[in-house]
Amino acid sequence: MARSRTKLHREFEIEVDGLSHDGRGVGRQEGKAVFITGALPGETVRVKQTGRNRHFDEAETLEVLVASPDRVAPRCAHFGVCAGCVLQHLAEPKQIEAKQRVLMDNLTRIGHVEPSRVLAPLSDAAWGYRRKGRFSVRFVEKKERTVVGFRETNPRFVAELAHCHTLIPALGEKIPDIAALVDALDGKRTIPQIEFITGGGPIALVFRHLEPLGESDRQRLVDFAKASGFAIFLQPGGIDTVRALWPESVDLAFTIPAFDLSLAFRPLDFIQVNDGLNQKMIASALDLLDPQPTDRVLDLFCGLGNFTLPLARRAGQVIGVEGEAGLVARARENAQRNGLTNVEFHAADLAKDLSGEAWMKQGVDKLLLDPPRAGAAEVLAQLPLKGIRRIVYVSCHPASLARDAGFLVRERGYTLKAAGAMDMFPHTAHVESIALFEK
Repeated sequence: MARSRTKLHREFEIEVDGLSHDGRGVGRQEGKAVFITGALPGETVRVKQTGRNRHFDEAETLEVLVASPDRVAPRCAHFGVCAGCVLQHLAEPKQIEAKQRVLMDNLTRIGHVEPSRVLAPLSDAAWGYRRKGRFSVRFVEKKERTVVGFRETNPRFVAELAHCHTLIPALGEKIPDIAALVDALDGKRTIPQIEFITGGGPIALVFRHLEPLGESDRQRLVDFAKASGFAIFLQPGGIDTVRALWPESVDLAFTIPAFDLSLAFRPLDFIQVNDGLNQKMIASALDLLDPQPTDRVLDLFCGLGNFTLPLARRAGQVIGVEGEAGLVARARENAQRNGLTNVEFHAADLAKDLSGEAWMKQGVDKLLLDPPRAGAAEVLAQLPLKGIRRIVYVSCHPASLARDAGFLVRERGYTLKAAGAMDMFPHTAHVESIALFEK
């Protein structure tokens, strides 16, 4: 055991020859892979070992001895502590190149497929883009104050943020004010998180509180809302308990100008984090799918209608399916809001048996799907794909996309015509991607 502890904290030099899927450098020491926080391919670094595993070790960079030409100075003072961004030390154009390589590696290694064409990666503004997320909140007894931020690289701790450059500026600059607000509340120890969201109008903050807030605390929140222009919501329990505190009525919506659409949402609904990239992603998805006025199109995991409603502007008929009934209700309202009558929505758990669903028996010409990280294996195995000529798959996890791509190509006779990465979360290791399949 003594030898193991000594090795765990040892320091050594290592050459870095790769970048892992989570943004860490990869090298080899005594024939064993080492994943190194803060290191980039092409570098020689001095590291301290922080973890041991049967198949790999982990380490953190202490000193860069030979730097990569792609290394840049991180913009954020919290880099290396806050886990919100792990790639700020890599030049922005190289980040999306790395994500493109991760996608192609997953397609080859997991799916055993290669696209006929590699799409040029999609990117947009690298800073000030994040419009939805969740702050962790913790009253730290030793500091005798409330900390508001994202989790540290050690997830047991919350990073105390003075500023966040990836958030939309109107919010990123206000984190200390929000922390001071919570710190002034009598119920500060009962608030574990604050969710934030905006569609371009007011910024909504949802305060999760484990115990009822007193009248004085509620008044402090109202005063903050009036002074800041933020909309404050309270959440004493599950998602159905969210209620507006101030103002009493808030119109939350985002627009898709290219399709003359406005989509309303509620504070805890899912919307795409990066508005600029979302606009480009929608345009790319529709260009690849090429919906025609005579086409019936199925949109799975449709949410509020982010893809469904743009599709309805071009296709003859569109069917949207989503597992969360509340989102389906809002999608229907959004169709009415935009005067669309050629679209219908259904609520269904797409990981379960779908044989009784009426929409499963309706023939469609084209399919778009945007599943969660787990992918779409269960629903793809059930769909009558024979008549579907073209599929566009939008993915937030390259490994599940690769697995599903292998199924579509080898089991269902499709060709992977094109695939490419999209930088939905600049400066993070998150890989968003899009793929086109044809019969």
